[in-house]
Amino acid sequence: MNIFNDLGVKIKLNTDDDFLKVKETLCRMGVESKKDKSLYQSCHILHKRGEYAILHFKEMFSLDGKNSTLTDKDIDRRNKIINLLIDWKLVELDDNVDLSYNNISLKIIPYSEKGEWNLKTKYNIGVKKRY
Repeated sequence: MNIFNDLGVKIKLNTDDDFLKVKETLCRMGVESKKDKSLYQSCHILHKRGEYAILHFKEMFSLDGKNSTLTDKDIDRRNKIINLLIDWKLVELDDNVDLSYNNISLKIIPYSEKGEWNLKTKYNIGVKKRY
Protein backbone atom coordinates (compact mmCIF):
# COMPACT_ATOMS: atom_id res chain seq x y z
CA MET A 1 0.00 0.00 0.00
CA ASN A 2 1.35 3.42 -0.99
CA ILE A 3 0.86 5.71 2.01
CA PHE A 4 1.05 8.76 -0.26
CA ASN A 5 -1.87 7.56 -2.44
CA ASP A 6 0.33 7.61 -5.57
CA LEU A 7 0.85 11.35 -5.17
CA GLY A 8 4.24 13.03 -5.19
CA VAL A 9 7.58 11.31 -5.58
CA LYS A 10 9.03 9.09 -2.86
CA ILE A 11 12.57 10.03 -1.88
CA LYS A 12 15.32 8.96 0.50
CA LEU A 13 17.31 11.25 2.74
CA ASN A 14 21.00 10.68 3.43
CA THR A 15 20.53 11.47 7.13
CA ASP A 16 17.58 12.38 9.33
CA ASP A 17 19.03 15.90 9.59
CA ASP A 18 18.51 16.36 5.86
CA PHE A 19 14.74 16.66 6.38
CA LEU A 20 15.10 20.19 7.74
CA LYS A 21 17.63 21.11 5.03
CA VAL A 22 15.22 20.00 2.30
CA LYS A 23 12.27 21.70 4.00
CA GLU A 24 14.18 24.99 4.22
CA THR A 25 15.43 24.72 0.64
CA LEU A 26 11.92 24.07 -0.69
CA CYS A 27 10.63 27.26 0.95
CA ARG A 28 13.00 29.21 -1.34
CA MET A 29 11.86 27.51 -4.60
CA GLY A 30 8.70 28.43 -6.41
CA VAL A 31 6.81 31.01 -8.43
CA GLU A 32 7.72 34.67 -8.16
CA SER A 33 4.98 37.29 -7.77
CA LYS A 34 4.92 39.95 -10.47
CA LYS A 35 3.61 42.56 -8.00
CA ASP A 36 6.12 42.47 -5.17
CA LYS A 37 9.14 40.58 -3.89
CA SER A 38 7.12 37.49 -2.93
CA LEU A 39 7.75 33.86 -3.70
CA TYR A 40 5.05 31.19 -3.56
CA GLN A 41 6.49 27.84 -2.49
CA SER A 42 5.67 25.09 -5.01
CA CYS A 43 6.59 21.87 -3.21
CA HIS A 44 6.74 20.41 0.28
CA ILE A 45 8.50 17.45 1.84
CA LEU A 46 6.19 15.05 3.65
CA HIS A 47 7.25 12.46 6.25
CA LYS A 48 4.77 9.74 6.97
CA ARG A 49 5.38 6.39 8.69
CA GLY A 50 9.12 6.50 8.09
CA GLU A 51 8.84 7.37 4.41
CA TYR A 52 9.44 10.67 2.64
CA ALA A 53 8.00 12.26 -0.48
CA ILE A 54 8.15 15.57 -2.33
CA LEU A 55 4.69 16.79 -3.30
CA HIS A 56 3.42 19.82 -5.17
CA PHE A 57 1.14 21.83 -2.89
CA LYS A 58 -1.84 20.89 -5.09
CA GLU A 59 -1.04 17.22 -4.48
CA MET A 60 -1.16 17.99 -0.76
CA PHE A 61 -4.72 19.29 -1.25
CA SER A 62 -5.64 16.02 -2.97
CA LEU A 63 -4.04 14.01 -0.16
CA ASP A 64 -6.34 15.91 2.24
CA GLY A 65 -9.38 15.05 0.10
CA LYS A 66 -9.80 18.62 -1.13
CA ASN A 67 -10.41 19.75 -4.70
CA SER A 68 -7.24 20.33 -6.67
CA THR A 69 -6.44 21.70 -10.11
CA LEU A 70 -3.08 19.96 -10.59
CA THR A 71 -1.79 20.60 -14.11
CA ASP A 72 1.02 19.24 -16.26
CA LYS A 73 2.92 22.50 -15.55
CA ASP A 74 2.64 21.80 -11.82
CA ILE A 75 4.08 18.30 -12.31
CA ASP A 76 6.86 19.73 -14.51
CA ARG A 77 7.74 22.25 -11.79
CA ARG A 78 7.72 19.53 -9.10
CA ASN A 79 9.94 17.29 -11.24
CA LYS A 80 12.37 20.14 -11.95
CA ILE A 81 12.63 20.87 -8.22
CA ILE A 82 13.26 17.20 -7.38
CA ASN A 83 15.93 16.98 -10.08
CA LEU A 84 17.67 20.00 -8.54
CA LEU A 85 17.50 18.44 -5.05
CA ILE A 86 19.07 15.27 -6.51
CA ASP A 87 21.78 17.29 -8.30
CA TRP A 88 22.56 19.09 -5.02
CA LYS A 89 22.77 15.68 -3.28
CA LEU A 90 20.04 16.56 -0.78
CA VAL A 91 17.82 13.60 -1.74
CA GLU A 92 17.86 10.33 -3.67
CA LEU A 93 14.97 8.70 -5.47
CA ASP A 94 13.28 5.89 -3.58
CA ASP A 95 11.76 4.38 -6.72
CA ASN A 96 12.64 4.42 -10.39
CA VAL A 97 10.28 7.14 -11.63
CA ASP A 98 10.18 9.42 -14.64
CA LEU A 99 11.20 12.90 -13.56
CA SER A 100 11.25 14.45 -17.00
CA TYR A 101 9.84 17.93 -17.41
CA ASN A 102 9.24 20.57 -20.03
CA ASN A 103 10.88 23.96 -19.75
CA ILE A 104 9.19 25.63 -16.80
CA SER A 105 9.80 28.86 -14.92
CA LEU A 106 11.15 28.50 -11.40
CA LYS A 107 12.60 31.07 -9.06
CA ILE A 108 15.26 29.97 -6.58
CA ILE A 109 16.21 32.46 -3.90
CA PRO A 110 19.73 32.11 -2.52
CA TYR A 111 19.84 31.53 1.22
CA SER A 112 21.74 34.80 1.65
CA GLU A 113 18.79 36.72 0.09
CA LYS A 114 16.04 34.93 2.02
CA GLY A 115 15.43 37.90 4.33
CA GLU A 116 14.77 40.20 1.37
CA TRP A 117 11.78 38.16 0.17
CA ASN A 118 8.25 37.53 1.39
CA LEU A 119 8.09 33.72 1.36
CA LYS A 120 4.52 32.43 1.10
CA THR A 121 2.89 29.03 1.10
CA LYS A 122 -0.47 28.01 -0.31
CA TYR A 123 -0.54 24.89 1.86
CA ASN A 124 0.37 24.70 5.53
CA ILE A 125 1.30 21.25 6.81
CA GLY A 126 -0.36 20.36 10.09
CA VAL A 127 -2.59 23.43 10.24
CA LYS A 128 -6.31 22.86 10.46
CA LYS A 129 -8.75 25.64 9.72
CA ARG A 130 -11.26 26.46 12.42
CA TYR A 131 -14.77 27.30 11.36
